[in-house]
Amino acid sequence: MKRLWAPWRMKYISGISKKDDGCIFCSKPLETDDKSNLILHRGDKNFVILNAFPYSNGHVLIVPYVHTSELDMLDEAVSRESWRLLVLCKKVLAKVYKPDGFNIGMNIGRSAGAGIEQHLHIHIVPRWHGDVNFMPVMSDTRVISQDLGDTYDLLAPHFSLCS
Repeated sequence: MKRLWAPWRMKYISGISKKDDGCIFCSKPLETDDKSNLILHRGDKNFVILNAFPYSNGHVLIVPYVHTSELDMLDEAVSRESWRLLVLCKKVLAKVYKPDGFNIGMNIGRSAGAGIEQHLHIHIVPRWHGDVNFMPVMSDTRVISQDLGDTYDLLAPHFSLCS
């Protein structure tokens, strides 16, 4: 029998990295250590952050600073910058990871799969031919081949050029 060693997943499974009483998308941008908070880029109205429990390498989120779960609560400036950052993220991820495609979207509400349902965010997930294998289906496990710190170090310089 082969074993997949992914001890970092235990934080998620056991709840050690338990959800704050508040909203992580509101509290993380208030802190100054972007690397430990996985914040890759800060815009005027939104920020880009690595997903701490990614579906694949390079899985990033675009998050508005405004705390809302409703799309119609975002003003035009927030929406415009969200779209600009979406294009930027796709461009950076394409350059760095050279994926075959992308999943881009939002999960609005718990029934739609939102893990943090009280704060809107956009997922950008790089995808490769053959990256969906038996692991998620048979053992509810995803294989992420790169440490989050290494992912941050690889992507961050590309975002700093855009500031």
